[in-house]
Amino acid sequence: MFTVLTCITEQHNLSLVGLAGLICFLASHCAMVLLDRAMSSGGVARWVWLLTAGAAGGFGIWATHFVAMLAYDPGVVVGYHAGLTLVSLLVAIVAVTGAVAAKIVYDRRMANILAGVLFGAGIGSMHFSGMLAIEFPGEIAWNGQFVAASIALGIGFSVAAFRFAGSGERSFLRGLAPTVLLTSGVVALHFTAMAGVTVTPGVEALDPATLISPAIMVVTIAAVTFSLLAAGFAAAIFAVRSEAKTAKVERNFKLLVQGVTDYAIYMLDPNGKVSNWNAGAERVKGYTADEIVGKDFSLFYSQEDRRKGIPQRALAIARGEGKFQAQGWRYRKDGSSFWAYVVIDAIRDETGALIGYAKITKDNSKQKADADRIEEVTRNLDVALENMGQGICMFDAGERLVLCNKRYLEIFRFPEGSVRPGMHYREIVEIGYAANTEDAVEAAARAEAHYIRNMALIRGGAGSAVHKYPSGTSIQQHVNMLPNGGWVVTFEDISDRLKSEEQVAFLAKHDGLTGLPNRLQFGERVAEELMVADRVRGKVAVIGIDLDKFKEVNDQHGHGTGDMVLVELTRRLGEALQEGEFIARFGGDEFAATKRFDDLSALHDFIARLEGALGGIVSVDGFEIKTGASLGVAIYPSDAESVDGLLANADLAMYRAKQSLLQKVCFYEAAMDETARRRRALANDLWACIDRNELHLHYQVQKSVRTGEITGYEVLLRWRHAERGNIPPMDFIGLAEECGAILPIGEWVLREACREAASWNNGHKIAVNLSPVQLGHADMAAVISAILAETGLDPRRLEIEITESSIIIDKDKALATMREMKSLGVSIAIDDFGTGYSSLETLRSFPFDKIKLDKSFMAEVESNAQSKAIVRAILALGRSLDVPVLAEGVETQAQLDTLFEEQCDEAQGYLLGRPQAMGEVVVEKAA
Repeated sequence: MFTVLTCITEQHNLSLVGLAGLICFLASHCAMVLLDRAMSSGGVARWVWLLTAGAAGGFGIWATHFVAMLAYDPGVVVGYHAGLTLVSLLVAIVAVTGAVAAKIVYDRRMANILAGVLFGAGIGSMHFSGMLAIEFPGEIAWNGQFVAASIALGIGFSVAAFRFAGSGERSFLRGLAPTVLLTSGVVALHFTAMAGVTVTPGVEALDPATLISPAIMVVTIAAVTFSLLAAGFAAAIFAVRSEAKTAKVERNFKLLVQGVTDYAIYMLDPNGKVSNWNAGAERVKGYTADEIVGKDFSLFYSQEDRRKGIPQRALAIARGEGKFQAQGWRYRKDGSSFWAYVVIDAIRDETGALIGYAKITKDNSKQKADADRIEEVTRNLDVALENMGQGICMFDAGERLVLCNKRYLEIFRFPEGSVRPGMHYREIVEIGYAANTEDAVEAAARAEAHYIRNMALIRGGAGSAVHKYPSGTSIQQHVNMLPNGGWVVTFEDISDRLKSEEQVAFLAKHDGLTGLPNRLQFGERVAEELMVADRVRGKVAVIGIDLDKFKEVNDQHGHGTGDMVLVELTRRLGEALQEGEFIARFGGDEFAATKRFDDLSALHDFIARLEGALGGIVSVDGFEIKTGASLGVAIYPSDAESVDGLLANADLAMYRAKQSLLQKVCFYEAAMDETARRRRALANDLWACIDRNELHLHYQVQKSVRTGEITGYEVLLRWRHAERGNIPPMDFIGLAEECGAILPIGEWVLREACREAASWNNGHKIAVNLSPVQLGHADMAAVISAILAETGLDPRRLEIEITESSIIIDKDKALATMREMKSLGVSIAIDDFGTGYSSLETLRSFPFDKIKLDKSFMAEVESNAQSKAIVRAILALGRSLDVPVLAEGVETQAQLDTLFEEQCDEAQGYLLGRPQAMGEVVVEKAA
């Protein structure tokens, strides 16, 4: 050690020694830095850094050797052989390159030893080959121990240096350790070897003039070395900075990609295999990186999509066009689906070769659900708009069409495709008028007028308006202004509604069948005439009109025929009217007329014209129907001073005319009021007669014509009024039917007759007449059933008598009620047969149990051959139908003998027994 220090201090230029040490340190550090770059790189870059480290480090250490050699003063003039000098340089470069390569290629322990050995042995070889390049007069002798020690030191320090090299340590001291150790090894090797050098001068000396100046060599070598080391350091620094920047970018990118959880971001290799996986992908698709990396991305598609090759087509599009975008259903690890927005980008290297795909997937299920809901709402709105009964359209602030529905186009009959969004309102109006107006000039003028008028309405805030067109169409327009200056307008074709309203308004004051004014308008007209008559001191006549036997027209020919008769009579009345005359229909066959007059002759002329129009023959469907009417006249102010009073008194006069056989026109008389009042009072008493016990029953016997035996009794109603005494049935039965009292009275008759008959000790039948009003009652069969159950009368002993006129009113309903009654076990007889209609169709439609021949035929059977022939015919009809016939009104023995001869079954009349009340004793005696 002392020898080495002595060599350094006494035989070397310390300034150059210091320079050599600096070069050695910088070269060692440069080699270690470049080694670190090579170890952190890969591929071609690693080999570039490896060669750079070998060249820079080898040249720097070689420069250390020669600067130190130049610092050595052997006491003689020395020079250097160029060839051997270059060989020593190559040895240094190869040694350093080999050591760096060994450190990179081999595993850690072997790499450190091999690299240290190669470096130490190589530097020793460089040192001694450089020593051989020295030329001087004399000889050099080496001390073997120092040579061995120098190589051992070089290798030892080198192994230690490479042990710390490339360890990834970033602290300053740990980072300089390899450099210090490597520098120490080079310096120790050099100066230990130099300490073992002995120089023996020769006789001949070299000419200094022929040698390169050591100073020049030092400067040149130092300059080149520093330049080369600076270049190496610069390259390393730039590389470090670039890698740091790249690492930062990669780190940031990795943090960005890995931190994104809303998007699945991952790479695919060129074959479609997943090569990396971020947290967003794991969240969206449920696979961890370990589970999915290396798997084909088609795993995310449905089996059907895979069968169709959709994943492969997506890659093909991305490969061919650079990008693929689509939306569709994708599937997670658990099998659930989600609506995905997918982007696939083809990734290529600098040569254009495909190296893989970048794939981004976004779960858009919520957006799709929202879009589907919006689409459904939009579709529903479109359907609703297109199926609205109203036309609708929207215009913006610039009067341009935003939207409209089909009904809008239909209402205004626009040609198909002529109206489109974006068109100006004026243009649309012009199209509408042009399409529906033949004259182009007229169409343009009307369109301009419509546009100006309607825009004034819209801008003026008129919410609604009705447009009436020459075609008869009426369109109601309703406008709602929008905050942005536009407006929404709806259109409704109200033509039919207006017609209906007009019709309703017309019908409110007119008769629907004839078009004549009704009672309401008639009253208004009479009131007006009364006011005028007061001013001019005139008179007003109110005439009540009722058609004669019009009910028979409806019953015989049907209501349709009756309506045609009414229409024809209305036409005739209209032709008969003159100025100031007024006629109305109150309903059914009731009419009324009015006329203001001064002279009675004018009134009589009006009445005569009315009679002429209402009388005569009306031909309908081949039938000739004779018509006529009864008229009642009341005059203002003598007969009444109000409209209602005049109408009431005219009705009283009209009813008097109907009851008269000779008069068809009656004028009101005060006595008519008294008759009407008595009739109303009698109707009121009818409702209370049951509670007052004023009703009682009489019975008229019915006997067999052949044997004379009693077959039954007809029940006849009698009314003994507390004040008026006995009232004949003809005076109150019709009135009871009119006021409705016949229902409780008829039920009382049925119950009382059944109760009495049930107490008799015989099986005689009782025959009870049923009113048409009772037959029309829906519950009549139920009433009879309840009475039979209540009284205990055998249903076979009850016979219900019904006139054919009762059936004609509503034949189907009447026959249904009769069948219900017959199902109870009671028998049904057709009463008053031979009068009225006597329709054989009635006998065919319902199997009656008995035919009662009307008494009018018996009154003339002895003197009138026709009556006798009719009796004979009806009896023959009964026998052919196997229905027994009972003749009413038998009052003489001759009549009874005739019935016997004609084989009549039963008879009743005064000859056989008068109607009388029957108690138990009387019944037994009659039996």
